[in-house]
Amino acid sequence: QLQLVESGGDLVQPGGSLRLSCAASGLTFGAYAIGWFRQAPGKERERVSCVSNNGAFTNYADSVKGRFTISRNNAKNAVYLQMNSLKPEDTAIYYCAAAFGSCRDNRVDFKYWGQGTQVTVSS
Repeated sequence: QLQLVESGGDLVQPGGSLRLSCAASGLTFGAYAIGWFRQAPGKERERVSCVSNNGAFTNYADSVKGRFTISRNNAKNAVYLQMNSLKPEDTAIYYCAAAFGSCRDNRVDFKYWGQGTQVTVSS
């Protein structure tokens, strides 16, 4: 069992930056790939980014490439999402989730989910 808690969501102006954190409880954190997802009202959930269990592999949705960076620190049981050049379209609830699988698999089952943190980009 893995518990995930997101933090760092806030109201920011377009062009601003924000860093989200995903804190995990459990000593097996390093065995899981971690994904960041977001869901805006009226829209389908989107996988924003994913990082492999050892941090060696990352991928990003086209909508955030070049602006967002995912990283992890397994010693601290934490994953981060650095978000730069934020746009109003980035407004959503952001979730982190853990999968005992590969980020390369579009159908990988993210078994554990956090409660989400709200990111609002508005002037």
